[in-house]
Amino acid sequence: MGSQTVVLMAIPGFWVDDYESLWCIMSDVDIVEARQQFSPDHCFLNTATVGLGTRDAAEALAADLELWRSGRVDIYSYDEMIHRSRVAFSELVGASDIDGIAIMSQLSSVSGMVAASLSPGDEVLAAEEDFTSLLFPFLARAEDGISTRVVPLDHIIEAIGDRTTLVAVSAVQSADGRVIDLDALADTADSMGAMTFIDSTHGAGWLPMNADRFSVTASTAYKWLCCPRGAGLMTIRPDMLDRFRPNAANWYAGELPWDTNYGPPLRLARSARRFDISPAWSSWAAAAPTLELLAAVGTETIHAHNLGLANAFREGLGLEPSNSAIVSMPIEGAAEALAAADISAAVRAGLTRLSFHLYNTVADVEEAIAALT
Repeated sequence: MGSQTVVLMAIPGFWVDDYESLWCIMSDVDIVEARQQFSPDHCFLNTATVGLGTRDAAEALAADLELWRSGRVDIYSYDEMIHRSRVAFSELVGASDIDGIAIMSQLSSVSGMVAASLSPGDEVLAAEEDFTSLLFPFLARAEDGISTRVVPLDHIIEAIGDRTTLVAVSAVQSADGRVIDLDALADTADSMGAMTFIDSTHGAGWLPMNADRFSVTASTAYKWLCCPRGAGLMTIRPDMLDRFRPNAANWYAGELPWDTNYGPPLRLARSARRFDISPAWSSWAAAAPTLELLAAVGTETIHAHNLGLANAFREGLGLEPSNSAIVSMPIEGAAEALAAADISAAVRAGLTRLSFHLYNTVADVEEAIAALT
């Protein structure tokens, strides 16, 4: 997959006709150099399903597995890896303090934690098209007197009312890549006194955001953050620490984790670490260098890169430009055509879904267009 240099890209705010120089407009870090960490052996446009691992992450994981095999694992060393991951993640999602970042694994564990903290009579507002791991924990509490009102995504902001306790929605929709107006959502929820829970799984790593504006955000890291499955991170605003119940409290959520292995009393961390789950160690060995690489490139740079490729692809098929790195199309036979050309994509909700990330190039765009035209 070679790199080409001339393409006309529509990016909000400016036009760029020299693609490979875009990074120098947006960042001091060379995205072309960062791309050398990735080595797909075909045209891979399926990050929304699973992101590619970096060379450094693969080496770190291999080294960790060898330590496990040989009985030389230093379990205390994972604390540093997790700390490094918190720091890098805070930069990627615009969180101002790593004390507001907890580690998690699956999204549903955070959705379940938020749902468990609601009381009878509370109302949750959600998008009817959203991912079930976000929706199901709230719907499962119907028998407890908690109502979940679902509306079309395009109307969710206007549907926030004075009875809304919590708005739970994805920053970017998994099925079709639609991006919600996060600022408008936060403004409206604040004005109505509603809490907010944002699934940033399909946004963290490429979509600029200010996590501090929301009560809780959560991102599994195996997609756009390019980490192994088992790693994930969440943010909790300081004023929300006592509002949510740490219903998965465990030894690693203690103020001094290695001193809280046995017996009462309850002695949880004063920070968001009280919501930490017990870490899947090997996943964090690979997550730390990956998140640091993405943070070094910068969300703004990756955002411009991804949108440039996605909109170049859209233009090649005669589609209108968008604000998403995901392109979903109701084109008959598209999935089969892409598979025949050895191009990785996905089918979700009846749509053929392509996703563009920092390791993709103009050549990938041209190859996908050729396969479909």
